[in-house]
Amino acid sequence: MYRLKNPPREASSADTLDISARRLSRLALTVVAVAVLSACSFIPKYERPEAPVASQFPGPQPAAAADAKSGADIAWQEFIGDARLRELVALALKNNRDLRVATLNIEQVRAQYQIRRADQFPTIGLAATGNRQPDGNGGITSVYSVGLALSSWEIDFFGRLGSLKEAALAQYLASEEAQRAAQTSLVAAVASTWLSLQANDELLALTESTVGTRDESLRLSRLRFDAGATSALDLRQAESLSAAAQSALAQQRRLRALDLNALTLLVGQTPPPDLLPVPPTMPAPVAAAATDREAVAVPTAPVPAAPMLRDVPAGLPSDLLTRRADIRQAEQQLISANANIGAARAAFFPRISLTASAGTASNSLSGLFKDGSWGFTLAPQALLPIFDAGRNNANLEASNAARDIAIAQYEKAIQTAFREVADALAGSATLGDQLSAQQLQATAEAERFRLAELRYRNGVASFLDVLDAQRSLFTTQQALTQTRLAQQQNQVNLYKALGGGWRE
Repeated sequence: MYRLKNPPREASSADTLDISARRLSRLALTVVAVAVLSACSFIPKYERPEAPVASQFPGPQPAAAADAKSGADIAWQEFIGDARLRELVALALKNNRDLRVATLNIEQVRAQYQIRRADQFPTIGLAATGNRQPDGNGGITSVYSVGLALSSWEIDFFGRLGSLKEAALAQYLASEEAQRAAQTSLVAAVASTWLSLQANDELLALTESTVGTRDESLRLSRLRFDAGATSALDLRQAESLSAAAQSALAQQRRLRALDLNALTLLVGQTPPPDLLPVPPTMPAPVAAAATDREAVAVPTAPVPAAPMLRDVPAGLPSDLLTRRADIRQAEQQLISANANIGAARAAFFPRISLTASAGTASNSLSGLFKDGSWGFTLAPQALLPIFDAGRNNANLEASNAARDIAIAQYEKAIQTAFREVADALAGSATLGDQLSAQQLQATAEAERFRLAELRYRNGVASFLDVLDAQRSLFTTQQALTQTRLAQQQNQVNLYKALGGGWRE
């Protein structure tokens, strides 16, 4: 500890201030030199792990133009062609609580990074002290001081604080990627649920139409049974099909309510009715040819909604490393874990801290700020760990293990992304063929029903043939609507798997 002695009485106040200024300048230069020397770092050199996946996605891929955008570069407004769905997605991005939490996490982690960054700089405050103690001669000695104080500033010779700052920075960047990943998932979830609601509206309309036709078939069957023109077997078959249609109707109403509840949670409020899917259009009823027998009602299916999603090219697996937010998040977490190793290594070396003060001191309050009362103290400290019961070794082992875990999680994120894209591509390659085949099947079943009904009215076929054709047609129409939904949701899944949905 150093303190300026009172100068001789003949010294001028200018001389005193000059001496104090020179010594304070030396102190400042010392602090700057120490800060410059503290550039050492023990962070291991970061190298991105090799992607543990093939260089190409399996199976055929949709053709893309040479200048086509990748899925991640297509804004969700471009991907979604329906204005209602676009507005609903925008409403969800504004109100969804999960996305709000992810956004607030960014603010929290940013503040934590600022704390780590501030640890590298000295904390300077204004200090005022007063001390009175016996002087050994029966008197009391008083010392008062006022000035600036630097409290235990750790000089980062070996990069411990710098490593912690780099780790906090990577965590901050990871939180930003987590928010983008949350937005991607939200856009996909809203689109998928909205499409499911649209399909359930179509299935509900189809089921209501089927209930009407089967109730009419049951009425005709009872009339014929009462007239002795048909057997009890035909009547019971008609009753069974009518009850099955009523059961399917209740199920479709429940599924539609569940979809609406899911949309409410995703959007953060009850979806406005004008943003829900347009009610399906039912075709005009088909008139039956005139015969002696009463015609059986012909079931009709709703007109399917027009396509509303844009096709996206798959690209290469290597593109996922830079375009999927969840993979970038996993990599930033790996970088953070790697930086923590540097902090754990630096703990084996001396920790140097500096405490200093500069100001005025006097034996009396009235003597403060007078000539000759100015001074400073400088108290560096170096602490070299000798015995810590293995704490530093254990901390280093834990940091290395955390880095290895982060590597495994990063590789798993890549493999998961690869699998999601491959699954979506498999769907793209097969769902189109499946849908075409089911459309042909539905056309054939509709013609089969027409012929069965015509043969029945001409007395060639039994009523059971009509009921069986009616049941088969309903099942095929249901499967056609569900496959169309699967194809649309697969487009959403491919867009999400390629990293799309977070660009505006």
